[in-house]
Amino acid sequence: MRFLPLSRKRLGLLLAAALLIVSSWLGITTARAGLEVRSLQQEDVPLLYLAPQQAKAVPGVLIAHGFAGSKQLMLSYAHVLAHAGYAVMLWDFDGHGANEARLQRYELQQNLDVALQALLQQPEVDPTRLALLGHSMGSGIAMMASIRAPDRFAATVAVSPTGASVTPQAPRNLQLQAGSGEGGFVANAQRLLAQAGGENQNFAMGQAREFVIIPGVEHITILFSDDSHQAALRWLNTTFGKAQDSQYRDRRMAWYGLHLLGWLIGLAALAPWISKSDIAVEVAPLRRWAGLVVAPLVAVAGLLLLNPQFNLQDLGGVQVGGAVGVWFLIAGSVWLGLLARLPRFTWGTLISGLVLFLLLWIAFGGMAQVVWLQWWLIPSRLRLWFPLAIACLPWWDFATRFTSLQLDPPICNSTHQFI
Repeated sequence: MRFLPLSRKRLGLLLAAALLIVSSWLGITTARAGLEVRSLQQEDVPLLYLAPQQAKAVPGVLIAHGFAGSKQLMLSYAHVLAHAGYAVMLWDFDGHGANEARLQRYELQQNLDVALQALLQQPEVDPTRLALLGHSMGSGIAMMASIRAPDRFAATVAVSPTGASVTPQAPRNLQLQAGSGEGGFVANAQRLLAQAGGENQNFAMGQAREFVIIPGVEHITILFSDDSHQAALRWLNTTFGKAQDSQYRDRRMAWYGLHLLGWLIGLAALAPWISKSDIAVEVAPLRRWAGLVVAPLVAVAGLLLLNPQFNLQDLGGVQVGGAVGVWFLIAGSVWLGLLARLPRFTWGTLISGLVLFLLLWIAFGGMAQVVWLQWWLIPSRLRLWFPLAIACLPWWDFATRFTSLQLDPPICNSTHQFI
């Protein structure tokens, strides 16, 4: 590891990075201005509550995330609705986010019931005006809850809907949404709409039905679409007779992007401090590119072969993450075999790698926790972090060396070439 003085240009980059990072955090803080935000725990279910400050007797909305998601992934809807005068409750289903319980699909309805009781306990909520909003897996649970208790919920918004036994009478005032790039979910929404009696605007009888196609989005990006947020808000406002007077648009993902950009610029400015020549190993370009192309294909095939023997979807008690670790283990090992060379160990490489990991960990996750992702690991997940990190090591080792081989010639020829 070589430490070099920073030039004026790189000091300027560091200043620009700091301005972007500070500005992005100010933007996130502004997005919560005027809102009451409470983190709760009830019957071991982690909950997050948002409502207008000093609100009284406002409608309450339960917001349910999808499979492998978390309450943070639904925060865009929560901010839009809370700024428009609704009290919203989000939660982590069993096996998701900060919920340590193992996933048991037949118990997910109980998670919703816990969230409902918590919502009703909040002083800002009018218990006679309630609605549901769910995405994917959460949409099915939301629709089933409203079918089970049709007099409890005045409206249901099902985003990227799964299955439910809908009828022309239940759920009350059902809006279906799907992204134009979601394929099967569009067809499923059309089937549910027909089963529910077709489109109409009979809100007074609770039989209003609507299907909205959100343009230019797929299964995840629909969650950050302003068109989706505003469609849901319009539907709930019509249900509860509220005026469409909120001007808030959720731009928190843009602030998150600026935050990440700021960190990347800062890392680029600091790049000369760490010479990569210690980890570079000469490998023929054909072998490098063969590893890059072949390794992912073999890893996918490996997952397909292993899945019938092991429950990869729930490996280690986490959703998807365990399978991702196995993918990196297979792909990295294959790439390692094709390159057939091990890097030379040095303490400098180890220290620089740990520093870089820490910086990237903060850059990617520092703001994610309050924007879209459960980033901080709870104890049961933290125990799994080390074996998953070890599984990822072969891939990241050779991905690093592949990158360093591309960058070494212009960067490491001489120290005076640094900007």
